[in-house]
This record gives sequence, C-alpha cells and structure tokens, in this order.
Amino acid sequence: MPDDQLSLTFAALADPTRRAILARLAEGEATVNELAEPFDISLQAVSKHLKVLERAGLISRGRDAQWRPCRLETAPLDGAAEWIGRYRERWSDRFDRLEQEIRKIQRGEHE
Repeated sequence: MPDDQLSLTFAALADPTRRAILARLAEGEATVNELAEPFDISLQAVSKHLKVLERAGLISRGRDAQWRPCRLETAPLDGAAEWIGRYRERWSDRFDRLEQEIRKIQRGEHE
C-alpha cells in the first residue's frame, strides 16, 4: 500500500467501522473501551482499526495516567476534501457544458 498521505487517508476511510469511530471522535475524545462499545467486535479488532487511523494521521492518542484518550486529527481530512474539491470543480464544469450541449440538441441548434 502506498505511503502518501492521500492514499493512507482514503484507505482508512474505506472501512465503515473506521468511519464510525471517526464520527464518534468528532464529538470528543474517547478511550478504546468507549470506542469499542457500540460494535460487536473484539477490543483487539477495534485496536487494529485505531492503528490504521493513527497511521493515516486521522487520530492521535494521548496519555493521562492510565487513561489514553483518542482524539480526531482533521488535517488529513482537510487534505482529502481539498483534493476532492479540485475534481468537483472539473466535474461540475464538464456537466455544465454537457447540459448546454443537450439543450442545444433539444432546440435543434447542434451543428
């Protein structure tokens, strides 16, 4: 798997469990046990998901005595949104031009 930030971000976001974990962390910090609670999977499986998210830079883990809270890191999401936004503009322009051509054809103006 490539190690560039965008690839790591999209690979991490590809799994619905990881997306659910990120959604929970958007509400605030949480422990592994708190994150695992809604899922019908083992703590070990949740920990593996957290490692993928951490490798992608989407979460960080703190340390406060025995409590190791996980927190959302938004920079990789901002990078992904920026990349998507660039292509959204291109797609939108192309769809606008296609719509104009379709309207010309419908009016019989096409060459």
